[in-house]
Amino acid sequence: MRSNVLTRALVGITAVVGMAAGGLAGATTSSAAPAPAASAAVASYGTVTPLAVVNLGLSTTQGRYVQCWLKYGNYGYTGALDGQLGTESWKAFQRYLKAAYGYTGAIDGIVGSGTVTALQRLLKAHYGYTGAIDGVAGSGTQAAFKTFANAQSAFC
Repeated sequence: MRSNVLTRALVGITAVVGMAAGGLAGATTSSAAPAPAASAAVASYGTVTPLAVVNLGLSTTQGRYVQCWLKYGNYGYTGALDGQLGTESWKAFQRYLKAAYGYTGAIDGIVGSGTVTALQRLLKAHYGYTGAIDGVAGSGTQAAFKTFANAQSAFC
């Protein structure tokens, strides 16, 4: 009787493992596991700070040009000139977009549709963007953003 119970348990466990393995065998990277949530650092006193870097297609050199422009154009950027457009870079950019291109959202450094919409207004006015002002950072927005970034190289 005892070996019968052990056999059933072993067969059950083997079946579960087999189904799990079979399910993962046909899985793609998009279905095998959910993508991790946006990174965040939790300081010792409990606040959460986003660590997202959103270069919208820019190289680190082009990102550095944008940071130099933000720093030396008095838009409140005091961070490193490392070419990684993170939260502080985007907060400074949002301040500029709020003053000049109709950004109405929070100065939070999050590159959402409101930030992209205001960026598209800037890019359409001066940097060859011809697409819709839709808040989606597609290939046209990214190409014009590269043009903008390259135009800021003199600030570095």
